[in-house]
Amino acid sequence: MSILLEQTLPAALSDRLRDAFCVTAEFLSDIISETCRRFPSANGNARTARIERLIQSQAWTDAALALIDLELPQWQIRRLAYDEGEWYCALSRQRELPEWLDQSIEGRHADLALAILSAFVEAQRVSAPAWRTSVPSVPQETNPQYEPLCSDNFA
Repeated sequence: MSILLEQTLPAALSDRLRDAFCVTAEFLSDIISETCRRFPSANGNARTARIERLIQSQAWTDAALALIDLELPQWQIRRLAYDEGEWYCALSRQRELPEWLDQSIEGRHADLALAILSAFVEAQRVSAPAWRTSVPSVPQETNPQYEPLCSDNFA
């Protein structure tokens, strides 16, 4: 998969989350299949079975919180607030820090479960391993006109 395509997938999912009216089992399954790395590989795990039961019983908020617990164990909910018709959810790696020092991820939506899922998807995107290294790679092809030359003076 190309790097450009990888960068558009989370944006498309974020757009779908923003435009969604409510959570459905199909939509939550799409979120899990596109963002979760641990969920599919943990077949038979008690946590994944719990998430599947929560999805079947349509407990969307509890399922979103269980996904955060399974997929992002280092992240915790820092703040859940309702203001002017929207839910705000902030996830943080270091909840004990003052809010002005913390680098939290925020999601918002009119539906509580979608606000939590928005923050979850953004935290997954931030936590995903980078495919590119910090040091640029050197091309392995040589120029056909390149010829090594010894320039040392041995006299």
